[in-house]
Amino acid sequence: MKVISIRLALPTAILAIVFSTSGRAEDTGTTNFSKQALQAKIEYCKTCHGVSGQGFHGSTPIPRLAGQQTEYIENQLRAFIERRRENKYMYGVSHVLNPTMRTALAKHFSELNPKPLGGAPKELAMAGKKIYDEGLPDAQVPPCASCHGPDAKGIGEFPRLAGQLNDYILNKLMNWNTERGQDPAKPDTSAIMQPIAHSLTKSQIQAIAAYLNYLE
Repeated sequence: MKVISIRLALPTAILAIVFSTSGRAEDTGTTNFSKQALQAKIEYCKTCHGVSGQGFHGSTPIPRLAGQQTEYIENQLRAFIERRRENKYMYGVSHVLNPTMRTALAKHFSELNPKPLGGAPKELAMAGKKIYDEGLPDAQVPPCASCHGPDAKGIGEFPRLAGQLNDYILNKLMNWNTERGQDPAKPDTSAIMQPIAHSLTKSQIQAIAAYLNYLE
C-alpha cells in the first residue's frame, strides 16, 4: 500500500513576532546558541501555542505541538521558510531561526505531553475511529493508522495527530489547498494528502477530528 500522510499538526497561526536586530544576528548564524536564547524563542511560541504546547481553541485554532515528531516540526518550519506552506505569521517566526535552533525547538516540544484540551463532540468519536483504523475503501481513502500509527503518535516525518485540536484538523483538511503545496516546483510529501482531503466529506472529517481530539 502506498504510504499516505496526514500532515496536520504543525503551527499555522502564531502571533506575529518582531525580532530585534541582535536577535536576527543570533538566529541567522550557524553557531551554537545560549540556553537563554532558546528559552526566549520558547516563550514566543507559548504566546499562541500555550504554556505546554497544548494548543489553543479560538477564532483561529492554534495547533498542539506537544508530543509532536521532531522531524515533522523541522520539516514544516522549512516549508514555511521556503513558502511551500503559506502562513504569514509562521513565516515571520520561522525564517529567522537557524537549523540548530529549529532542531532545539522541535526537541523541546516533542518532549511535552499535557492532557489534550478536548472539546470535540464525543458522539462522533467512534465513527472517527473506524475511519482512522479502516479507511474508506469506496472513496480510496486508506487507514490513517497506516502512516500515523495505531496510536496516532506519528512516525518520523509523519505527524502525531493524537490530542490535536479538532477545530484545527477540521480547518486544515477543509482548506488543504489554501496553505499546502504552494510551490509546485518543490513538491513534498504533503501532496499525498491532497486527494485524501478532497475525498473526505465534512461530516467524515468532523468524526476523525473528534476521535483524535481525545487521544492521549
